[in-house]
Amino acid sequence: MIQLKTALLTLIAGLAMTACATNDTNPATHAEMQSRHDQAVLAGGNGYSENELVGAVSTHLGVTAESAATTIEKLFKNRGRPTGYITGEEAGGALVVGLRYGKGTLWMKNGETRKVYWQGPTVGFDAGADASKVFTLVYGLENPDFIYRRFPGVDGSAFLVAGMAVNYQKAEGVTLAPIRTGVGLRLGAKVGYTSYKKKRNIIPF
Repeated sequence: MIQLKTALLTLIAGLAMTACATNDTNPATHAEMQSRHDQAVLAGGNGYSENELVGAVSTHLGVTAESAATTIEKLFKNRGRPTGYITGEEAGGALVVGLRYGKGTLWMKNGETRKVYWQGPTVGFDAGADASKVFTLVYGLENPDFIYRRFPGVDGSAFLVAGMAVNYQKAEGVTLAPIRTGVGLRLGAKVGYTSYKKKRNIIPF
């Protein structure tokens, strides 16, 4: 038991260091995402359109426009237009139980932005670690400061489409739909909940 606790603490420290060392976007990508965001704001409307999001997802996750379009189309059928989205990176790992840390930027359709950090446990008995980019669609969020709360995962909501993993998290009328690809597909380890905060918190609970 002592060895297990020591290994788990080592894993937590390693993931925290990884999350601290990674950048949510490189300068070129951040500038490109800012440009896309500015264009979407100028276009107006109550939420992002499919066309606006396909390019953003393709750019951030490094997938083809066709794959991004297929995923966005399914999400729009299920949830409609999002009022915002989060671009960022995260690190995760598992040793009996899993942990996930991330940081990124919330982009609102009305032009507001926020830096955001997230962390939380995952359920699964796999072992290993990964680092990946994540693109999260945000629904029902009117005040960007309301993003800072705990979002439980919705049971049975996870699905795969066009090589990307998607699941839903919901709290008090706000729904998040994180999209991951590549090594991020380790999301197969079921997410218990995710806490979104203004500052990094190494303790995931």
